[in-house]
Amino acid sequence: EGIAAAAELPTLGSAEVAYDPSLGAQRALASSLRLSWRKRTRYGFYLRAEDFFGYLKRMARDEARMVRERRGGGPRPQSEMEQEWGGVHPDEAASVEYLTAYDARSHGESFLDLFNRRIDGTGLYLLDEPEAPLSPQRQLALLALMSDAVAEGGQFVVATHSPILLAFPGARIYSFDEAPVREVAYDDLEHVAITRDFLRDPDRYLRHLR
Repeated sequence: EGIAAAAELPTLGSAEVAYDPSLGAQRALASSLRLSWRKRTRYGFYLRAEDFFGYLKRMARDEARMVRERRGGGPRPQSEMEQEWGGVHPDEAASVEYLTAYDARSHGESFLDLFNRRIDGTGLYLLDEPEAPLSPQRQLALLALMSDAVAEGGQFVVATHSPILLAFPGARIYSFDEAPVREVAYDDLEHVAITRDFLRDPDRYLRHLR
């Protein structure tokens, strides 16, 4: 979040980093960060898994606005339209129909569609726990997208607990479990070891629940 604010990246959510009331501390952190670049870019995005529904709402509002303007309802003062619609902007009211369609698919499919549309090889992408709505198969699909983008010069900073995403070839993994932050090897990560042990012998863990 601090890097997103310092890099002035757009947010794929309901509010930009600069205006999101929940990110005040992160903006303060950003003012103390000094970023160094091999190639400066403002192309890319920042996405928290919990912001995805806000992204769908923004898409639905944009679609409602475009439909209204195509039908001859060009730009009008927002206060005038809200007064006419009883305090609710007409695009907000109409967006419910489009949001239902956007949200009808599984979040995993919608998430992957978002990445397919927005990731290419020229940007910086900050992803906070992107595995949340993704099945293991779709996490592998995300790895493939990331790999293609990195081959063209794209960069990713990913906060994740997923052993699948952590296995990205050539990734530098930093652990924040204790101070100071340190670089760690994939095979030394506790949740990688626990996941492996669980898959080898689930009953050894599950018998304690009986």
